Amino acid sequence: MSEEEIILSELSDEDLNLQMQDDLYDGMKEEIEEGVNIFLERGWQPYDILTKVLVEGMRIVGIDFRDGILFVPEVLLAANAMKGGMAILKPLLAETGAPRLGNMVIGTVKGDIHDIGKNLVTMMMEGAGFEVKDLGINNDADAYISELESGQYDILGMSALLTTTMPYMKVVIDTLVEKGTRDDYVVLVGGAPLNEEFGNAIGADAYCRDAAVAVETAKEFMAKRHNQLAG
Repeated sequence: MSEEEIILSELSDEDLNLQMQDDLYDGMKEEIEEGVNIFLERGWQPYDILTKVLVEGMRIVGIDFRDGILFVPEVLLAANAMKGGMAILKPLLAETGAPRLGNMVIGTVKGDIHDIGKNLVTMMMEGAGFEVKDLGINNDADAYISELESGQYDILGMSALLTTTMPYMKVVIDTLVEKGTRDDYVVLVGGAPLNEEFGNAIGADAYCRDAAVAVETAKEFMAKRHNQLAG
């Protein structure tokens, strides 16, 4: 056991949680992996470690990235640290049957190769209990719709960081309308140049200004859908 492990293992659950959030913010992958293992040894459920520790830490990273406090290199380091913790927890989540809130397809639109924000949304959605299929960058309408039609998806997420690629989101939504499947999915859009008015104008269900809002918005829509089905 390393000195760092000994130090972490001596912390209370509350202090370890706070320390791990700090370590995640600083992109310290090994410390995150050690902390996850300590929580597991203490009997924490994998889902609780994800939601109460890792997702909360990434929420703070997402907010500071949005506000210009953190920049791309720092976010990449935090994302890599998050992946280290997720690698330990994912097989355990499958074994324990962690609750799945819904299924999502996400990708950056055609002509756009930016993916930091999308990646952050993907990780936070997974941590919140969603299954996410990440299509990556530069996706045309066929790529989105082909994937949607291949599985049982609830949500379509589209990202753009260029004003020139923003309008392509409407192309995808219009294609869904033409196919008669638009109402089958909750469509969430996001990206630095977007705003709520744009989201409304292109027919999206919601504009999400950051990853934390995307998670909460997705939860709200899925709760409404479940209530409608129950009714």
